[in-house]
Amino acid sequence: MTTLKPEKGVLLVAEPSIIGDVSFNRSIVLLAEYNEDGSVGFILNKPLEYTLKDFIPEIDNEIPVYNGGPVEQDNLYFIHRVPDIIPNSIEISNGIYWGGDFTAILDLLKENKITEDEIRFFLGYSGWDSEQLEQELEVNSWVVTPNTYKNNIIGKQIENFWKEKMLEFGGDYVLWSNAPENPSFN
Repeated sequence: MTTLKPEKGVLLVAEPSIIGDVSFNRSIVLLAEYNEDGSVGFILNKPLEYTLKDFIPEIDNEIPVYNGGPVEQDNLYFIHRVPDIIPNSIEISNGIYWGGDFTAILDLLKENKITEDEIRFFLGYSGWDSEQLEQELEVNSWVVTPNTYKNNIIGKQIENFWKEKMLEFGGDYVLWSNAPENPSFN
């Protein structure tokens, strides 16, 4: 299987070999920034047991919040696909944006003008220093794959996302698709 080079908008799919890594075991990360200074991404398939209302009580909304990664887990981040109503958004690629005017988002949420299919919230993010991601790729910690879902990835159901990718990759990955998350449970 050939993999892509890392760039904004691609997915990093955790290799089965990183079992035991608390942050990234069975993770799928959307790479939001990639340059010579480092990389930033958000884990798409690790929902927390919290909703947005738990962090912002004035928002009467049960939008789930995800674990974006191990960096700055005391901050709330978001990606979305509605830059026309969220000023100052930064395009990642394929119609996916991150950041923007948080006051505008609060107003949109209060008025029910934005849905969980259009925005995803994260506590923390995944970050790599310069050359760190390349080193992890060299030791086969990640498979770099295109985001074929484009901006629909924001509303994608994630329950079996990693397993789906393993089946899609085929070959030896198919065996991993049904392996227990913790091998000692086997």
